[in-house]
Amino acid sequence: MILIIDDDAGVRSSLTLMLKRAGYAVCALCSPVEALAAMRSEPLRLILMDMNFSLSTTGAEGLKLLKQARILCPTAPVILITAWGTIALAVEGMRAGAFDFVTKPWNNHALLESIRTALKLSEVKLSDGEAFKRSDYSFDRIIGRSEAVGDVLKLVARIAPTNASVLITGESGTGKELIAEAIHANSMRAGGPFVKVNLGGLSSSLFESEMFGHRKGAFTDAYSDRSGRFELASGGTIFLDEIGDLELSSQVKLLRVLQDQTYEPLGDSRSKRTNVRVVSATNADLAGKVADKSFREDLLYRINLIGIHLPPLRDRRADIPLLAESFAEKLAAANGLPRPSFTASAIEYLCKLPYPGNIRELKNLVERVMLLSGKNTLDAGDFSSQSISMPTVAPESATLDALERQSILQALAKHGWNLSQAALSLGISRAALYRRMEKYDIRR
Repeated sequence: MILIIDDDAGVRSSLTLMLKRAGYAVCALCSPVEALAAMRSEPLRLILMDMNFSLSTTGAEGLKLLKQARILCPTAPVILITAWGTIALAVEGMRAGAFDFVTKPWNNHALLESIRTALKLSEVKLSDGEAFKRSDYSFDRIIGRSEAVGDVLKLVARIAPTNASVLITGESGTGKELIAEAIHANSMRAGGPFVKVNLGGLSSSLFESEMFGHRKGAFTDAYSDRSGRFELASGGTIFLDEIGDLELSSQVKLLRVLQDQTYEPLGDSRSKRTNVRVVSATNADLAGKVADKSFREDLLYRINLIGIHLPPLRDRRADIPLLAESFAEKLAAANGLPRPSFTASAIEYLCKLPYPGNIRELKNLVERVMLLSGKNTLDAGDFSSQSISMPTVAPESATLDALERQSILQALAKHGWNLSQAALSLGISRAALYRRMEKYDIRR
């Protein structure tokens, strides 16, 4: 049973008709008092509720009802209905435990998709205790047997079959794109496209054309029609990488399309519908960016129905030998080289590095040593001569932060303070290097 709570008879009638046509059993009520009685007596699968009652615009009564619903029906997800101008109220509701929010006038397709996703995820939560077999999923490109990696893959396996939006967080070089690809490969959309967009390098002036497409003549250089990324990803998954670096003006436009699942190409007055799953990634602290007003809180809730945090390589050192062997095997195959072996001392050395650039840094190091040494057996000395990072056997009192700072200083010195080359050698982006230099107060 889906419970609808709204004091507008027209809204109740429209929602009831839509949900019944979709095959759901519905109970539509007009007041919080009636709703609480239903929550106590009916086995509810989902609650769809307005935030304002009795012409009030504060939402206080709606927030109170939401909190009571979370207590009385803890397994039933709650989707809020609000006007676009009161999204701040919906954000308050999300903080109080709502699953999602839709704005009036709602898009039937988008609302039904949110309902299906909420119901699917509630079923997933009930079956969390089921055994997990890695071999049952398409995780071939993800290397690692550590507990940390296992926990991530279990979560991916549970949420991949849904259409829930996912936010992947973690330091640069931890494999966020691989996890996004794994979500897609194990989803119902696996046969559709996987489209990656680097939002960090997308200015506000290019955002609409790149994401929504344009028609010929829409602007000076629009010599022909062009499909946007949302159209190219139709039926599949769109991966919004570095979403934390997206400019505020573009965040509003992105929120609109994620909310309504419709958009208008530049130069076209007709709306187009998008049918994509959204997976986002960032190495930024989005909660901190929300606090300093550089990232919209309502957008954060929209992209973060499910959060996956990837551990840094220093927290999964047991995977380092497997990763090193894999990188060596792939490089050898790609370049017609003999596959090298690693001595015990080489593995021991690799396992002690701090890796500020994480997996990407390890990959760069293995490939650099293979290409420059020309040896079939790689020893610790081969790696120490090419490594930017210092082994963690340096003073026992040294913290990981101190070791990372030292690694960055070494990379900068080695490359004459050329930030691009230093970042490349560390296996991190130039922007990530800037952030670490600010963190450790590194100045020339």
